[in-house]
Amino acid sequence: MDAEPLDARAGRARVRRRRLRTVRAYAFGAAGLLLAGCASMPDRGDIRPVQASQGVDSQVRVFGVPPADKASPAEIVDGFLEAMTSDDPQLETARKYLTEAAAKSWKPGSAVTVLSSGLNRVPNRGEKDPEGPRWKVTGKKLATVDEHSAYQPQTGAREYEEFLQLVQNEDKQWRISTPPSGLVLSESDFQRIYMPVNKYYFAGGTLVADPVYVRQRTDPDSRMDPTTQTVQSLLSGPSRWLAPVVESSFPTGTELSPGTKSLSYDGQNTLRVPLNEKAENVAQPQCKKMATQLLYTVKDLTGSRLDQVELVRAGGKSTSLCSVSEVSAAAIAGRPKIPEFQYFVDSEKRLVRMKLDTSSEDQQARAEPVPGPLATPPGFKVRSAAVSHDERRAAVVSEDEHALYVVPLVGSGAMPQPLPVGKGGKAALLTAPSWDASGDLWVADRDPQSPGLWRVPGGAGTPEKVQVAGLDGRKIASLKASADGARIALLVEQPGGGSKVLYVGRIERPDGKGDSSAVSVRELRQAAPQMVDVTAMSWAPRGRLLVVGRENGGVQQARYMLADGSMVAASLPGATGLSEVAVAATEDEAKPKPVVAYSEDGIVWLPPGAQWRTVAAGAGGRAPVYPG
Repeated sequence: MDAEPLDARAGRARVRRRRLRTVRAYAFGAAGLLLAGCASMPDRGDIRPVQASQGVDSQVRVFGVPPADKASPAEIVDGFLEAMTSDDPQLETARKYLTEAAAKSWKPGSAVTVLSSGLNRVPNRGEKDPEGPRWKVTGKKLATVDEHSAYQPQTGAREYEEFLQLVQNEDKQWRISTPPSGLVLSESDFQRIYMPVNKYYFAGGTLVADPVYVRQRTDPDSRMDPTTQTVQSLLSGPSRWLAPVVESSFPTGTELSPGTKSLSYDGQNTLRVPLNEKAENVAQPQCKKMATQLLYTVKDLTGSRLDQVELVRAGGKSTSLCSVSEVSAAAIAGRPKIPEFQYFVDSEKRLVRMKLDTSSEDQQARAEPVPGPLATPPGFKVRSAAVSHDERRAAVVSEDEHALYVVPLVGSGAMPQPLPVGKGGKAALLTAPSWDASGDLWVADRDPQSPGLWRVPGGAGTPEKVQVAGLDGRKIASLKASADGARIALLVEQPGGGSKVLYVGRIERPDGKGDSSAVSVRELRQAAPQMVDVTAMSWAPRGRLLVVGRENGGVQQARYMLADGSMVAASLPGATGLSEVAVAATEDEAKPKPVVAYSEDGIVWLPPGAQWRTVAAGAGGRAPVYPG
């Protein structure tokens, strides 16, 4: 018997049964409303299955069907795989397909395996198993979600294989004795059931987004709503990948007050979060940092306005530990200031700046040369540039890409001497530089004989070559440090040239007083594994990346990606016209600036709810950047 995809043979009927059950469950709940409004029900017409691509209404629930009496092994396997996608409390229906011992030991919340398409299942070939039939379940692994709710894109071998052993119980009913260790879901089911959220931790004095996935509705295991799931995940600590470079303000062992299943807002738009006794004796500054982590973690989860987070003591005390408003939390979070200008290199190879006014009817912007030595005649020819977050310094690469300068954007005077990056001279071939919020400057040398990543401490110290674990001698085509200074995006050329792959690495710094040259980049992970070639990227609000690239067999597109490599649905229109050189987007969350890019028409920008517009007709230009 050949392996047969569930989506191909049983899948169509299975999805139809599931959707009909879903609609039927919803219809019973809605019937009272229809009758109360004297509505009439149609007595004819077809029932059509709901397609997953249409999205799921917040009131719709998917429930599995328990095993039928004397169900065959194939029906038991199919029913169990379907029931794993249900919203049953404790996944009770799925457990009915298991033996009594397996049902007790199964921990579906321990991990999630995401497959790119439907599962294949087939009876295991070979000698007959005296204990009963075994079924092999296979598929293409896309990612896993670990016990910390962190998404891990699959690298290397993608084959998923699991064996489900069936046995007969004392009632002669077939049951599964060896279920998967966690949930196994197709990509479409995973997107229906889970949603991405950010929890926030401190790196120095700056908050860093740590993306995780939680259930879109009440979790079957914990019975927590999405907001409470996210808060619980925050309290449990950062993901493994980010943990070496961030810290939580919550004392070890801090948890929600026992029995907390939901969190709600009061009439003053305040979220009150009850914590256990571990949080009772913290000082006020630390408590306010705890509340700031919570406010930033929760505020994007709901359509309700959130003005304040209050931490309260557990139990019957319910007295306040501390609170922060959105305004006071912003000061604690250490966010970079809102950029005043947007910058690019104009057709005369000058670094210029402009203000893009999204409220202006003109929708045009007038660029002016930046002040300081770069504006002094005869003028310096710029290839690429980066502007510090305080907009008081610019790092510029010369037109021939051989030299890097740090130039003040205030006052006047002569151009400074170039920084000694790489071997210097004509051997150097420098990428566009990038600043992080700490004031460190980053640049890569594409010299074929000595490629590498360089860091200039404070933008003024002696340049240091940075070890990048996993780079394996490949050249960095471009880079962008995150504003928080904890991560760096690297666009890496593949061996033989041609396509480029986007990675995000973790920036590990020494604990302060030691050798500063120990700064390194660790654990590169693909940030856009769905794309076969990435041409441009930028950090964007809420720890995302704006990526321009092409999927296998597809056209060029610009999409927002989470830094963990999972794709966010939002994409930009008209991306096929964007150049391969640069794209820029601000990381500011409160007042995001419009996306600016380099296209065949020169510098273009994207006003909210509109199409791409040129900055100024015929002005030309390239290499757009915001501070950072």
